[in-house]
Order: sequence, then structure tokens, then C-alpha cells
Amino acid sequence: MASDAPTRDAFAILLAASHPDLKLIGVSTVHGNASLVQTTASAGSILTALGAEHVPYYAGAAKPFCREAVHAPYIHGATGLDGTDLLPIASVGPVENENAITAMRDNLMAEQTGKPWLVATGALTNVALLFATFPKVADHIRGLSIMGGAVGDGYTDAPMGFVKGEGDRFGNHTPWAEFNIYCDPEAAQSIFSNPVVARKTTLIPLDLTHQVLATKAIQERLRYGSPESKERKPSTVRQLFHELLVFFAHTYADVFGISEGPPLHDPLAVAIILFDKGRKDLAFDDREGERWEVKVVTDGLHSDSNYERGQVGRTVISSSKESGVGVRIPRGLDVERFWDVVENSLEIVDKNLNSIEHQEVFD
Repeated sequence: MASDAPTRDAFAILLAASHPDLKLIGVSTVHGNASLVQTTASAGSILTALGAEHVPYYAGAAKPFCREAVHAPYIHGATGLDGTDLLPIASVGPVENENAITAMRDNLMAEQTGKPWLVATGALTNVALLFATFPKVADHIRGLSIMGGAVGDGYTDAPMGFVKGEGDRFGNHTPWAEFNIYCDPEAAQSIFSNPVVARKTTLIPLDLTHQVLATKAIQERLRYGSPESKERKPSTVRQLFHELLVFFAHTYADVFGISEGPPLHDPLAVAIILFDKGRKDLAFDDREGERWEVKVVTDGLHSDSNYERGQVGRTVISSSKESGVGVRIPRGLDVERFWDVVENSLEIVDKNLNSIEHQEVFD
């Protein structure tokens, strides 16, 4: 998994590290919502909070291919995981004697051909460097799942947001661009223009993620678990994820005017793997196999000026000319079943952490 470790990545790591049908073999951090130093520290803290200290993590790219790094403290705070004081200090540090890109290659190639997935929930610099440096990895993996991009133009009926003074939009960093793609548009374009990679790629855009809003009812469900659990204090890990979600909810409502609850983008990039592994009740809808050519706008600067940045980072799609060739971009899913998966993952973590605490008492 290539992560920039904000709130949504925490939920993605939760699913990847705890679901019984998945095995998280490593995390590479990348610049994005916060600096590389912060995203790496956050990844270690999340793994520790989940009792997944055995998962190795590596510091990846600190900046894009050919631009300065861009961060988003206005959404997730300066650390990328503001809103709680329950995050533990990482009990295990990042692997420092191996390059992150090499580690990604080695860990993926050690798995059976056609089995491993690569999940990208941040800027695509690490992933692009991986395929550019080690092209055989593209043939070896089963799939690449990317949370990123925004299609707009009625691709779905999800609420995309409204910014005061700017009006309706479909991007979440600019009127045109989703943040992960905006961070390194050249890296994104190199992935989507690679035919071997593209046919194995699923793109999870804002048009899909904005259908999955963590309403107050969902926030309370994840905080307590079953209704009868409200009679007792929530576990530390549940309270941690609840506080992260509440902070994200406030900023998303303030910035984008979506007050029902924040969209939980990144875990959908993990959930699509469960769908492909047999969880058909998640019902990701790609209109029975529609595939897309994706082009990323790379003209424009990283700037606060709309004139200077133009539409840089925008993902422009067109129908693939060949059947089965191109990027899969789901238009919908069963939202209730998705929340069931998140809740079940928290329940598994609770049980595992309780088991560890019980064992320590008797050791």
C-alpha cells in the first residue's frame, strides 16, 4: 500500500491489516496531505494502534517527479491525523536499510504471480517510480487500486461539494482536480498511459467515494459497535477512529459544504479487492465491464492562483476503444455492505487487542 496517512488512509490500513481475506505485506509512505516525515510517523502510529506492528513500512518519495510538494493542512491538520490524542507513538520505526521502491518490488514479486494487489491512497509518485524502474512488476501483480481523480459531468449522482465564493465543483483541491492526482499529475499520467498497468487498474474517484458518507449514525455505530455496546465505554481503538472521523467531518463540512458526514475515500480502494475476491454483496458497479482511457492534465503550476494552475491534475476520461482494455471506474456500490466491512474490521481489531492484553496479564 502506498499511503499519505490521513484519516481516510487510517481506515484503509484498518481494512487491509485486519480483514481475514487480506494480507497487508507492507506500506510505503509518500508526500501528500502532510510532509513525508509526518506521513511516515502517522503510518507507524496507525499500525501500532491496530496491533499490526509486524507490517513493515518504508518512507518513499518526499516530492513529486518534477514539482514541489503540496500539503493540505486545512483538511487533516498539520500532522495529517489531527483531531485525537489517542494515537500511540509507533512501537516500531520505518525500515531504513532498504529503498522504498525496491522494497515494494521485492515484497510484490515474492508473492505468487497474479495474486498481489497494489493499493495507492496518496500521491502516485511511489507507484509510478515502481513501474518505471521495475516494469516486470506490472505483469506480476493482479491489480492496482487507486483512490484518486474526479470525473464530474454527471458520472454519478453523488454530492460533489460547494465552496463559498467558487460555487459547485467536482474536484476537492481545485474546482477540477482531486488532491492525490493534483499532487503529482505527471506520475498519474505515466501510470494511466502504461497499457499493461492500465488494464489492471481500478480508479476510485470522488464520484464514487462521495456516495459513502460517514453520517452521525455511522460515526456512532463505528464508535460503539453493536447497539448494546453503548452501555459501556468504547474501546480505545474505536474512540481513536471516531475522533479522527469527527475532525474530518467538521473540516469537510466547513470547506465543502457537505454536512451529512464526510466521504470515506481511501478504504474503498481496499474494499474493491474484497469484491474481486468474492464479496459480491459489495456490488461495485462498472456497468458490466465498461472501461476507460484516462488522461491527466499536466499543464499548469502548483499555485493558489486559478489562472496559473488552470486544470492541472484533472482526470479526463473517454470510453476505451477495445473491450476489456482500459481503467475500471466503478459508478456505485452497496454502501450498507461497505459499512458492515468497516465495522467487522474494527470488531476483529478489538478482539485481537483484547487477546493481546489478556495474554500480557498472564505472561
